[in-house]
Order: sequence, then C-alpha cells, then structure tokens
Amino acid sequence: MFNNRYKRIRLFVVVVLAAGAATPLLAHADLLSKLKGNEYLASSVPFKGLDSGDENPYSLVVSTVNAGKIHNGDVLFDNFNNSKNFQGTGTTIMQFDPKTQKTRVFARFDNTQDKCPGGIGLTAAMTILKSGYVVVGSMPSTDGTTKTLGQGCLLVANPEGLWVKTIVDPKINGPWGRMAVSDQGDTAHLFISNIGFGLKGSSPKTILKKATVARVTLKMPHNAPPELVNITDVGSWFPARSSNSAFVIGPVGLALGKNGDLYVANELNNSINVIPDALTRGTSAGTGNVLTKNGFLKAPLGMLKTKNGNLVVANAQNGQLVEIDSQTGKQLGTYWADKDPAQQPPGSGDLFGIALNPEGNGIYFVRDDNNTLMEAVEK
Repeated sequence: MFNNRYKRIRLFVVVVLAAGAATPLLAHADLLSKLKGNEYLASSVPFKGLDSGDENPYSLVVSTVNAGKIHNGDVLFDNFNNSKNFQGTGTTIMQFDPKTQKTRVFARFDNTQDKCPGGIGLTAAMTILKSGYVVVGSMPSTDGTTKTLGQGCLLVANPEGLWVKTIVDPKINGPWGRMAVSDQGDTAHLFISNIGFGLKGSSPKTILKKATVARVTLKMPHNAPPELVNITDVGSWFPARSSNSAFVIGPVGLALGKNGDLYVANELNNSINVIPDALTRGTSAGTGNVLTKNGFLKAPLGMLKTKNGNLVVANAQNGQLVEIDSQTGKQLGTYWADKDPAQQPPGSGDLFGIALNPEGNGIYFVRDDNNTLMEAVEK
C-alpha cells in the first residue's frame, strides 16, 4: 500500500521487474523453491473517467468461473486508496485477463448509492462465488485516518460488475483480511477477519484484542444475489491497532484446510494460528492454537494454500514469502518476491494480496508500493 507503512516511492512499472531469489531452504519448500523470477502483468491504477487515480491494491482473487464479464482464470484485485492517496477511500476493482493481457475496471462502488456505513474503502477481503457474484469488504474512512473510521460492510457486485447488494451486520466491523471460502454453489461460507471494533480514534500505541474471525453463511438463489443466512464468530480476541502510517494493523491472511481448520495470519503476534472445526463450530475458539511463530515470519500478511496443502505467507516487514507445512508448522523456506530498496528492509509493507495461479506453479501478488499486479514464476 502506498501509505508510508514503511518508506516507499510511487512508481508506475511498465517493464518486467528483476527476479527475486529463493533463500536457502531448511527443508523442501514445494512451491517457493521452484520460483525463479517475477513478471510484471498490469497496473492497478484506473486512468479514465470517474475511476481515475485509485491506488494501493490490496485484495487479489483468481476466477474459476465463467459468468458475465468474468472468465475462468481472470484476476480481480481492488484498490484501498483514492487518487488523493487517502486510505479507506478506494472504490475500484480491477480485472486482468491473462489470455489477452488486458486490464479494465470491473466494478466501481458509489458512496452515494451503496449504503455502506462510513463509505467505501475496499479491503483485502474479496471473493468470486461460483454463481459469479463478487463479494468484497469495505473498511472506510473519509480523511484517510481512523479518526473517521466507519463500520464498513460487505458489498456485492453481479457478474457484470454492477453493485446489487450491501450486507450490514453488527458482527461485520472493519472486514479486513483475505477471505477463505467454502462454496458449494447453493450455499457458501465466507471467513472474514473483522478488526474495526474499538479502533475509531484509538491511539496507535494501544493494542485492542477485539478483532474477530467470522463465518458468514450465504445462500444463493437462482440468478439472484446471495442472501445472508447467519454470521458466527469462530475466532475472537485477536490483536489489532490503528496506525498513523498503515491505517490499521491486524489479522489479514486466512486459509481453509481440507479438514475444516482455518489458518489465521496473526500479524501483531507474528504467528500463524489455527481455529479448529471452523466450518461447523457454533462458538468462538478464541485465538485458537499457534501453528508457528517467529522464525522467517516478519509480521505475516497475505496467505494462500498450495496444491499440496502447504501455506505460503507474505511478510509485512520485508518483501519475502514464507512457505510452511500446515500440519507440523515447520517453516520450509522463503522467496524474495519484492526487493524494493526504497524500503528498509526491502519490500516492507508491500505484499497484501497473494493467490496461487491456476496451474499451481506460480503466485500472483500485488505490490502496493508501485501499484502493480505481478506473478512469481518458474523459469
């Protein structure tokens, strides 16, 4: 994010960027050990019309459906900042087609119409449902600080990119982290970290243990927007705080295991936590169990699950990705996805959205220091 989380420069990149090298591995890192370089794919900044200038890409999801304007394999990524670089004010979702290499604005949300408490500030919480509807979180501000922090909401766009619904609930407050999703087609469970509780106007020195992880259950009527069934807090008491430079800091990355375990990137605790039975539990597990802590982890942000079940986590305090055995918690190795020397350490605070490519042999990621969509690939 271009928000001075760590010192950075604003760049618009139109060339292939230098490769990041894997560091020595402690054990076999199934995916990261194969990555040899990074390729520039697209800018996140819209250049035309009402959308011009949005920046600071956060979320990133890869489509597995064909519906409306969305194609299988398309990459959607959103912007948290507006053209004035105010955090919590970005309104656009961008769409990149890997086949044509073209980028367009998929959706733009309107503060005057979408009825989201506090306005629009699109976060890392986004998914494309099997029905083609897109659900994205908003954690809004009007001046780029948490002094004007709004409750936020979940916004729903149809497959044509048009706003069709806003989901507001007391349990949704600052929907922030990357969604983990179990989608059966007619119903879906969305896991979302909510970190806004108590943060409005709070001191950056004060850590509040009020953030939650909620399971949002939706049903999908035929050819109609999803309907809210219920919301259950499966995790609670996670630490979060406001930040003069980073807006807010709290749990970001979420990933769902085959057995229903939910992995949570607990940034302020520098750990990956596990909430057991997240798909079925009816009560909160608190912060769950610690899978792994410290080591290569440097304030973990975005997170994904590889095809073999390992976790890959993006660091906030440097530009590294870390691969972790999801069963043992063993940290298997790292990869320098972002070596931007404008930050110290290089790449600090740049990596929020990460996602596995459809082939499973590369990683899409957004760099919010220069507003770009990238792919780490085998070469």
